[in-house]
Amino acid sequence: MDPQPRAHENVVRLIEKGVHVRAPLSVNVGDEVDVTRISGDSVTIYPGCRIYGERTVISEGCTLGAEGPVTLDDCRLGPRVVLKGGYFKRSVFLEKANMGLGAQVREGCLLEEEANGAHCVGLKQTILFPFVTLGSLINFCDCFMAGGTSRKDHSEVGSSYVHFNYTPDGDKTTASLFGDVPRGVMLDRPPIFLGGQGGAVGPVRVGYGTVVAAGSVLRADVGEDRLVFASPPDSHERQHQPLSYRNLSRVVANNLAYLANLVALEHWYREVRAPFFERQALGDLVYEGALDMLALAKTERTKRLSAMAAKVPRSTEAAEQFAAGVDRIATVFMEARGIADASAFLRHIEGSWKAGNYLETMQGLSPEAKAAGVQWLEEIVARLTQEAADILPAMDLPPA
Repeated sequence: MDPQPRAHENVVRLIEKGVHVRAPLSVNVGDEVDVTRISGDSVTIYPGCRIYGERTVISEGCTLGAEGPVTLDDCRLGPRVVLKGGYFKRSVFLEKANMGLGAQVREGCLLEEEANGAHCVGLKQTILFPFVTLGSLINFCDCFMAGGTSRKDHSEVGSSYVHFNYTPDGDKTTASLFGDVPRGVMLDRPPIFLGGQGGAVGPVRVGYGTVVAAGSVLRADVGEDRLVFASPPDSHERQHQPLSYRNLSRVVANNLAYLANLVALEHWYREVRAPFFERQALGDLVYEGALDMLALAKTERTKRLSAMAAKVPRSTEAAEQFAAGVDRIATVFMEARGIADASAFLRHIEGSWKAGNYLETMQGLSPEAKAAGVQWLEEIVARLTQEAADILPAMDLPPA
């Protein structure tokens, strides 16, 4: 037996590439990790970190574990991502995204440029657009959030906020939209503010420019530019009726809207964002990961919708149609291709892909370009939600 402990072979390879590995004997890099997918340019790995997963990507300038050990499992990190401490699994972080100590980011998350969270944040199946900021001690699973124009003007979730994503009947058809994709990608919408010590009972939809007071728990959709004080319900007791689904139409409508926004975002990545990733070292792998997250999100949402449909009592025509048509609804979103023509918008930005980075390009678009882009993406959302709603005529679902 060799009396001297030796660094794992992959750790040695990273050091040889130029990665700054502090206390190499405390760092573990799995045999399955492909070190060619880890940049040697200004990457720093602090003591106690563990890196696993054959799909893992770490781009230039990333920092892992500055405040505490990081476990990274099948994640893809764009340039200059900072994960200060915690557990991160099968998620994607784009340029300058960062998370504080004690984070738990599980599968299906996509944090875009400069999205960030403070300490002890829990995420799963969460999509955050650029600049979105989460405070401390937050559970924000099964959410999409956009809004804001810069790091100084961003949507924010206050500390100790909870997105309630599990019902007493065991359903997780609870994904909530804070903002939307068609306008959110333009990075010109007013921010959304969710006050601390509050929560939202999913699925809800909240419009841009809305401020929800601290301590409020949302139980209904909220429009744009609203100031919300949601008082706790009066204390009372009554007979519990499982599987009642009194708000079935609203729940289904919000799930269809969420799925349609996912498809719109997928089209945005394929048609617009791809060339920006091509300019980054390892960018093709990060881009591939982002598309994987969107596919995973669609699978998750359709799976949860199908699970609920199997439990809904078929006591009404609407419930019967839902149970019989849920597989067709899933197909609408899972197989959506070429729904709307992007050419009018792409003509506006065709020279921008080589001129600047993604954020600068979006922030510099003309009003005419933004209008063309919003129209394209809103058409995707509208067509898909209508196609799905046509399968459920008895529900009389509202338009997107």
